[in-house]
Amino acid sequence: MTGDELAAIYRDYIGGLNRRDWPALGQFVHEEVVHNARPLGLAGYRAMLERDVREIPDLQFHVEMLISDPPRIAARLKFDCTPAGAFLGLAVNGKRVSFCENVFYELRDGKIRQVWSVIDKAAIEAQL
Repeated sequence: MTGDELAAIYRDYIGGLNRRDWPALGQFVHEEVVHNARPLGLAGYRAMLERDVREIPDLQFHVEMLISDPPRIAARLKFDCTPAGAFLGLAVNGKRVSFCENVFYELRDGKIRQVWSVIDKAAIEAQL
């Protein structure tokens, strides 16, 4: 798989997240996916994303930067949203906040197998 092909798959994955196309998640995410050293599996990963959307109903993933070096992807995702209650232990409670997530992925068999994610919590704190 080339870097351009991998980037296209990732953009399709992000599009599915933004459409809330949970049944299609298995096209992009490995059955044994691990997120920040926690083995979640596909069902757990889907549950995590569904919880995020319940807590942040207007959540949309915007790719600000994308680097593809098969079998890895590095992305900077931008968010501008209104978490309904507490988010990352912060009392956001419906206030609109903007922040970024730096996330790295490793694919196996053409699907996301490892995810390492860091959210810029300090940016949110500065807005509260």
